[in-house]
Amino acid sequence: MTSDPKARFTRHAEFYSKYRPGYPKSVLQFLERGLGFSSSSIVADVGSGTGIFAEMLLENGNVVFGVEPNGEMRKIAEAKLSSYSNFRSVNASAESTTLPDGSVDYVTSAQSFHWFDRIRAREEFRRILRADGWVVLVWNSRRTNTPFLQAYDEMVRQSPFEKRAVRHEDLTDEILSKFLGTNYRTAKLSNVQECDEASFKGRVLSASYSPVPGDPLYEELLGSLSELFGRFQVNGRVRFEYDTEVYAGQLG
Repeated sequence: MTSDPKARFTRHAEFYSKYRPGYPKSVLQFLERGLGFSSSSIVADVGSGTGIFAEMLLENGNVVFGVEPNGEMRKIAEAKLSSYSNFRSVNASAESTTLPDGSVDYVTSAQSFHWFDRIRAREEFRRILRADGWVVLVWNSRRTNTPFLQAYDEMVRQSPFEKRAVRHEDLTDEILSKFLGTNYRTAKLSNVQECDEASFKGRVLSASYSPVPGDPLYEELLGSLSELFGRFQVNGRVRFEYDTEVYAGQLG
């Protein structure tokens, strides 16, 4: 597996597009009530991947620059979002977006900030944001409040492939404060994803660190997932519960 964070999702992009959870509309409500967000706001969605978060913004009427360095993920987003005239696909990274100075009202990063070079990304975000602009970081954090989620979490943590992970949970308040400012705002919102067996396996295989066909761990993982699904499924489905965590700050 490549160590380049911009390439790590290349072989997982299709799974990512199909099986990653979306985000609750309450994220938009938080932005509107607390940060002055509206349908006329111009957004740079940085690390936009296959366009999951961008699509919610596009449906809201926003002009969205989807900044994504991974070619496979960007290609999927371009196909999926081709019907939105307000979508602009940008082949670039968080550290060098190629967008003009002061050109956006908001920079969003959903499920991707932990991959960035934070020092360079902060400088770049300050450059492209308007004077009163906001940076908004979003993650779906899996809960462990049910027997299924506890068993799943234990399986992942004990598996050899987990050691390959880059985890957003490792981001401390000190790191976030240094990036967003000490008075950054937060919200924790409920989110749910129900999966049949195929989508359950796809959800796991969407992770950057998951094994791919040909990896000795691939068949082992599929067997473990089949066993876990069989043990906890109800009417052919299992239920992931998430806290959608939102962090927002003005960089000054």
